[in-house]
Amino acid sequence: MVNTATTVPKAEIVSDRWVKATWDEFLAIADDPKLETGRFYYDNHKMRIEMSPVGPIHAHENSIVSNVVRLFATIRNIQIYEYTNCSFRKKGESECQPDIAFYLGADLKLPPRNNAPVDLNKFDLPTLIVEISSTTLQDDLGYKRLLYERLGVREYWVVNAQTSEVFAFTIADGRSGIVARSQVLEGLEVITVQEALKRSQTEDDGAIARWLLQTFKI
Repeated sequence: MVNTATTVPKAEIVSDRWVKATWDEFLAIADDPKLETGRFYYDNHKMRIEMSPVGPIHAHENSIVSNVVRLFATIRNIQIYEYTNCSFRKKGESECQPDIAFYLGADLKLPPRNNAPVDLNKFDLPTLIVEISSTTLQDDLGYKRLLYERLGVREYWVVNAQTSEVFAFTIADGRSGIVARSQVLEGLEVITVQEALKRSQTEDDGAIARWLLQTFKI
């Protein structure tokens, strides 16, 4: 019996740039176990692969933002589910792998506990997505923001790891606008997130958590 199955040839791997690719070409790379340490994005017939190692600034600011959101949600009794570096896939159209993704609120269709990319045709989008930008600021503010607009994420934050500045965008009807106060975490000021990040340069995580608890209880 002749095997007529075909294998999609892999596109050339170009790191940290958007390049044209079909969905099948993207999958051939994104699903390659040899590249499991990479991060993969696909949108509008283009793919982006990020293979750069993550340094202490990126890693720690990731943790600080996560702690701010979780503490605020806890004190305000908001249901929260957090996913770190999780892949979200809309078959044939889009894929993203943000630094942090949060599902906020009740009655959400959450993804199952497995190791497959979250199927956005079956499960809800995250409510809030965060990208920590140590070397990718322009792309995170530009093309990735368009990706999240098209997906329909409700809120998107970009953190400049070099300056501790936070750009928060609310998204509705395929468009985004910058805000000073979170719309999905009602009452959380963006300046509070920035202050926590700045404090992390001189204070330990416990001191920052105690400051946040005092701030959120006001």
